[in-house]
Amino acid sequence: MSLPAGMQASNHKKDYLCRMSTILKSPQGSFTIMNELVLPNDTNTLNNLMGGRLLHWMDIAAAISAQKHCNNIVVTASVDNVSFRHAIKLGDVITIEAKVTRAFSTSMEVRLDVWAENIPSGTRVRSNEAYYTFVAIDANGKTVPVPEILPESEPEKKLFDGALRRRQLRLVLAGKMKAHDATELKALFLNQEGL
Repeated sequence: MSLPAGMQASNHKKDYLCRMSTILKSPQGSFTIMNELVLPNDTNTLNNLMGGRLLHWMDIAAAISAQKHCNNIVVTASVDNVSFRHAIKLGDVITIEAKVTRAFSTSMEVRLDVWAENIPSGTRVRSNEAYYTFVAIDANGKTVPVPEILPESEPEKKLFDGALRRRQLRLVLAGKMKAHDATELKALFLNQEGL
């Protein structure tokens, strides 16, 4: 992006940061649905979908969701809390639903739910869930601010509130935050001890 004549880069950056920090977007704007058919090349010797293939598809769906929220290139920063509840079989149709739960200065948490459907039998089960974190970058690989999230429904508010605790836990486990600085996480445990 070229700057207007006479505008210093630092002033432009401050203006951009100010504008981005006041933009509020609904989580629904990032909602993404992706479908895949489980084919023989996607399965292991038991005819179950390989976990790595599913994680790849989930990463794509989550990236699309994050890009829809921030309108920028995004890169995967972390994957956590992936649970595998049910085996997904050859021939099943996978539905991956992704939505941004909360935005921080340059990063976003994306929640994913995966459903496996056997069309001939009509059965549909929730097979997986996960949280992915993405960072928004520009064409030069520099981080850029992302719009804030304004949760609307009660489930969105619950996910929004929990996102800060999940973020603090990720940072503590990665050694990027000291445990005593994780105030939201500490409050969760202190409240439970007082019960």
